[in-house]
Amino acid sequence: MKVCKTSCLLLGVVAFLLAACSKNNDNLLYRKQALSIAIGGYNATNEVLTVKVDTFTLPYKLGAGSFKQGSAFTFGEHQHTVKVSISEESTGKLVLEKEFTREDSAGVFSFLYMDGKASSMPEKPAVEKGKLSLIYMFIPSVTQYSEPVDFVIGKYFVVPKVFEEVARIKNVKPNEFSPAATFPTFLTGRQEYNGVLTAVSFQVRIYKTGTNTPYVDGTEYTWNDISTSAPKPASSVAASKLYIFSEAPGGNLMRFFTRLDY
Repeated sequence: MKVCKTSCLLLGVVAFLLAACSKNNDNLLYRKQALSIAIGGYNATNEVLTVKVDTFTLPYKLGAGSFKQGSAFTFGEHQHTVKVSISEESTGKLVLEKEFTREDSAGVFSFLYMDGKASSMPEKPAVEKGKLSLIYMFIPSVTQYSEPVDFVIGKYFVVPKVFEEVARIKNVKPNEFSPAATFPTFLTGRQEYNGVLTAVSFQVRIYKTGTNTPYVDGTEYTWNDISTSAPKPASSVAASKLYIFSEAPGGNLMRFFTRLDY
């Protein structure tokens, strides 16, 4: 009987210790729950940006150009939320702020900072062998054109003045990023077309959406088949590019100014 009582007592003590250990482990996990923070994008200003997590300013800064930084924050035992804020270093102006809870697995920022404003920044496709990927934001700052447009990517044969469409990004609103267009690389230079040797150029045209009509049709500006084009990389080399550009006409001829080549 004594042996039984002693065994029962020992089992009870062991069970209690295991329960206490389990509870302590739960508390330890609770106290040490961490939030991973990922910050990426492009700073198109001369302002240096700082990142603050809770009451701590992180050691890295976001200068002009592209940036990609990561860090982690450990919640306190009784802390349920944390604020992450991004501000201009020189002025203290708040650029972005998000609040995360301990239930969030990650805190992600992907943004463009330009003209004192933050906007969502799309992620460029990875570079693929033999492929070009293009993303555009068109700012019609002169014509104030407000309707959607198509970005029509292709090659122009000078003789007999033929534009051959390769890809099209449809129904893109001004001042917003387009979806990505991905298409095979191709050669330009001099090529034969219908038995005639002719110059070939890479063109990205901007048409009224759903048409083959340049968006400047009906304005005082004209579109030149050879010299007017949205910004673009070399057509023969694999790349993934993001462009932001605005209008910069020369006289009545429409031209463009590249504000961001990323």
